[in-house]
Parts: sequence; structure tokens; C-alpha cells
Amino acid sequence: MTSNELTTHIFEKGSYLCVGLDTDIHKVPSHIFNESSDPVFSFNKAIIDATKDLCVAYKINTAFYESAGLRGWESLQRTVEYIPSTHFKIADAKRGDIGNTSSQYAKAFFETYPFDAITVAPYMGRDSVAPFMQYPGKWVILLALTSNEGSHDFQLQPFANNEFLYEKVIMEAQTWDGPGGLMFVVGATRTEQIAHIRKLAPEHFFLVPGVGFQGGNLREISRQGLTTQGGLLVNVSRAIIYASSQKNFAEEARIIAQQYQIEMSEYLKEVKSN
Repeated sequence: MTSNELTTHIFEKGSYLCVGLDTDIHKVPSHIFNESSDPVFSFNKAIIDATKDLCVAYKINTAFYESAGLRGWESLQRTVEYIPSTHFKIADAKRGDIGNTSSQYAKAFFETYPFDAITVAPYMGRDSVAPFMQYPGKWVILLALTSNEGSHDFQLQPFANNEFLYEKVIMEAQTWDGPGGLMFVVGATRTEQIAHIRKLAPEHFFLVPGVGFQGGNLREISRQGLTTQGGLLVNVSRAIIYASSQKNFAEEARIIAQQYQIEMSEYLKEVKSN
């Protein structure tokens, strides 16, 4: 998916919502186990059917599937193949290794599985990221500034010239690829830095996890991060997919997703009017 296509979807839907399919089998409603031989996929299918007109992207955290072995990978494949082609499909796999290994990871997620993007850790340098950039129309989503407590261990440590390490990553990575193939992960609880990061990378999309249970402020994120091209994918996982543990879980998920979509549509109108 090109950046122009992604921008078109965002403004046509009035949404930059990414629904996170971080499906924990222990949180799948119990009735599904009696109805399906693949409860994870059945759960995901119901969530996708209920939310696809309200979001522009889905993010699959592969750890929730890898932990189940072969059966989990089968659920992952069925899920990503079920997501409509109109939606941006993210493998939240956080890969990053020496070049020949990264080449195999890239092949797995861009050839074997039809993902549009993969999250990548940048700390082994350019040659560990480059193999993912060899696929036209595919995206690298580079970890820049995350919300977890441990981000202070490295990302927020001073580098040269009083520059934080995360700033060095953002600036250096922009010499590797342009805004049509490279995004940055910016944690939603880092609202105090989003305006600054937008200045560092004015044209690149940001994937922003952490809205919902983690407490990210959608208004502040949007005010500081939105651009005339959209520029944001805001991921919400648990607050949507676990809105209910009852048989009406998909309907309840839709209600929460629609609340986000309505709010996002207002912020997009503000961007268009400015």
C-alpha cells in the first residue's frame, strides 16, 4: 500500500484507527471454544467484521500467535488473509538481526504472509534494516520512542551534542528511506515529545500504540502529530477487542471503535480546515 493510498483511506473514512489483534487465547470468550476449532481466528474474524468500516489498519502482535506454536501460526495466517486488502496490515514482530537473517524475516512477512508492514528494532544498524526495505510497496516501522519504563535505559540517554539516542535513530533512519516506506513507532504516553518528533520527521507516518488501557491522550496525540497527509496510525488493542467477554463482544468492540472513529474524524476536519 502506498502512502497516497493510506492517506486516501484515512480521509475517506475519517479515521486513522489501527485495531490491534493482540489476541490472548485466555481472554477469548468461552462460548467460542464450543463453536470453533480455531477460536483465535473466529474471535479475530468477528472483531474484523465489526470494525473494518471504522479503521484503516490492523496490527497483529505475532508473540500472541508464536507462543501457540504451529496452531498459532495457522491462526495468524488465516487472520491476515481475512483482513480486507483495503486495510493496512502490520506485523508487530519487532525483528532486527544481521542482514541474511533479516532477509529471511522480510521474506516471511512480506512474501509468505501478505503483510504491508513490519515493526523493526534499529539497534543493530542500517544493514539489519535494509533487507526489509527491498520490497516495493512494503513498509518498515522503526522503533523510535516507546512508552515502556525501560525506554529510559537507552532511548532517552544523551548521545552526542546533547542529542537523545532516539533522536539520533530518527534522523539517521531518514537517510535510509523516505516517508513512502518508513514509519516510526512513537508511544502514546510520550505526548510531551510528539510535537518535537513531528519536527524531526515532518513527513513520515507515526504508529502510535498506547491509547486505551495504557492511558494515551488521543486529543493531544492528534493535535501534535497529525499532518495534511494524515501522518498517524493510532493503535488501540485491549480497549476494543476486550470490550466484552460475553457473546456480544463484537458489538461492544464496535461501539468502542466507533467512539474513537468519531473523535478522529473531528480532528481530521480540523487539519483539513487549517
